[in-house]
Amino acid sequence: MLNEKVKNLFNSFRLRKRVLAATDAFIVVAAALFANWPLPVVAERIDRPELLIISVTCVFGCFAGLLFFGAYNKLWRYFSKRDYLSCIKGVVCGMAVAYGFVYLFQRQIFVEFAVLHTLVALFGVCAFRYMFRGTFVSLVRTGYKEAALANKTRTMIVGAGSAAQMLIKEIRNNQADEEEGLKSSVATHLNPVCLVDDDRYKIGKMFEGVLVAGSTTDIPKIVKEERIEQIILAIPSCPPKDRQTILDICGKTGVPVKVLPFIGSLLDTSSIGDGSTSYVNQIRDINVEDLLGRDPIRFDNKDIRAFIEGKVCMVSGGGGSIGSELVRQIAKYNPAQVIIVDIYENNAYDIQQELRMEYGDKLNLVTLIASVRDYFRMNQIFKKYKPQVVFHAAAHKHVPLMENNPMEAIKNNVIGTFNMGTLAVLNGVKKFVMISTDKAVNPTNVMGASKRCCEMIVQFLAQQKSGETEFVTTRFGNVLGSNGSVIPLFKRQIEQGKPVTVTHPDIIRYFMTIPEAVSLVLEAASIAHGGEIFVLDMGHPVKIVTLAENLIRMYGKVPYKDVEIKFTGLRPGEKLLEELLMSEEGLQKTKNKLIYIGKQIEIDMDKFINQLWDLKNAASANDDEKAIKALHKIVPTFTTPEEFNRTVKMPAV
Repeated sequence: MLNEKVKNLFNSFRLRKRVLAATDAFIVVAAALFANWPLPVVAERIDRPELLIISVTCVFGCFAGLLFFGAYNKLWRYFSKRDYLSCIKGVVCGMAVAYGFVYLFQRQIFVEFAVLHTLVALFGVCAFRYMFRGTFVSLVRTGYKEAALANKTRTMIVGAGSAAQMLIKEIRNNQADEEEGLKSSVATHLNPVCLVDDDRYKIGKMFEGVLVAGSTTDIPKIVKEERIEQIILAIPSCPPKDRQTILDICGKTGVPVKVLPFIGSLLDTSSIGDGSTSYVNQIRDINVEDLLGRDPIRFDNKDIRAFIEGKVCMVSGGGGSIGSELVRQIAKYNPAQVIIVDIYENNAYDIQQELRMEYGDKLNLVTLIASVRDYFRMNQIFKKYKPQVVFHAAAHKHVPLMENNPMEAIKNNVIGTFNMGTLAVLNGVKKFVMISTDKAVNPTNVMGASKRCCEMIVQFLAQQKSGETEFVTTRFGNVLGSNGSVIPLFKRQIEQGKPVTVTHPDIIRYFMTIPEAVSLVLEAASIAHGGEIFVLDMGHPVKIVTLAENLIRMYGKVPYKDVEIKFTGLRPGEKLLEELLMSEEGLQKTKNKLIYIGKQIEIDMDKFINQLWDLKNAASANDDEKAIKALHKIVPTFTTPEEFNRTVKMPAV
């Protein structure tokens, strides 16, 4: 009860002003008594009646001065040097005016007394404010701290370094603001209970008032002992493998885990806590990049800018996962015009609206609804807009769907690519970039075989040299977060409380993020000379079941206990392992250590064009059997998934 009254007293702005004014009055009177004490600096003592008149006058003068300079309108949590200066001005000016009045009525003044009185009063006023802000307010807050923290999330911070230091400071400052009644933010709901760090010197010591309770291996034990409700990983510079190890340990606790990203992205660390820059607002959920166990790959923006700036760029399939990100990144490099071509109007509309909101009239954007299968419609678009760079991302990519609809994969992927490539040559396009997939390597399904056929078409057109168009192919693995990928599916299943479905316990995939995939496409295009297949060094392959387990832990749940993982069996056309290269291709380095060029396999061009014509005729006749036979002839590595999975050597993961 007493604590509540004290809290109300010091959290009430009006009451604090009254307390300060009364205290200032007491200090001024006490300073007068002190100055009238027999001291060597004071030549003569003042009689009590006269001293009373001087004290009362100085009380009113000092109060008026402090009020005039705003000394009673300060936020104590942020009381600064500038605020102390206001107090100094208020006291000095107020005392000067007061002694002026004393002189007018008494026609005499004791200079030594007046100076000493002013200095002592000034010291007392400033000293009390310092004490009020620091010691006393801290003591008051400790009385109700436990009650205030009861409704806050008990948080463990991993890493006792500069990131954790700034994070704790901001949490404390924000909670002080909440107590002042100023604001409420994410930070006000966090209670830093403890830290963990692998530096043995730090263990057992206090860090910004929070105990370093142990090392990362102690996390499960500490979570139970301290009733931790949330873990924040605050080691921005942690190597990917170490970060993955820590995330694995945290995942076993069943407690939600969040991450503080790279601290260097915050430009002004000096402003932390004042609301202009926030570490707390940078805290995010674990995302798919964290689950990869490696850092996102960065690319050379200068080369990309030089390649894109001032050019008319067309993106087919511009509303899809890869296509829309291509459009976003192209827009950043000041193109002369961006042309989005997509058959699906909803996706095209969404990316169009997004770019218009972000760029307005600064971006020359054209959005067209058209199919790459329609040669005459696409020719009309090429002739009207005269693109200089074409990114061909339009394709059917879902393996099981295309197994059941092979003709659609052939028409859209193969014939669509042939149309786009041919029109690029006929209309003087400078560079044509085709988006491929690792499923094109030793394909076991129609979709993969159709994309391998697309690669061969691009290679064929590059070798014809019948125009000025440079052709390039980019090949990469599974894209995390794209439409139809496993991550969105797993998330939906976890959020709906359903079992997470994985096709096979041993299935392995190479993964990259959408921004990485698009950056590869752009940089490959910027350094290409024509005819290359660019491949990204994607690091180590990842088991899908491991990805599912980590994603479940990300939600603060325990795999196989809180969320079941159900193995459904390989889907039609599915391989246990996707490859990035065929054995004959090999690798050639580029100036970017993470981008390689696959050596082109020699193709009998006359034979290829005849086989391609047979495939086109079969597709036109909607003859599935003939079309698939023709596809097998064009792509001799096209085999069954059963045969591939029986002979493949699985890498260690």
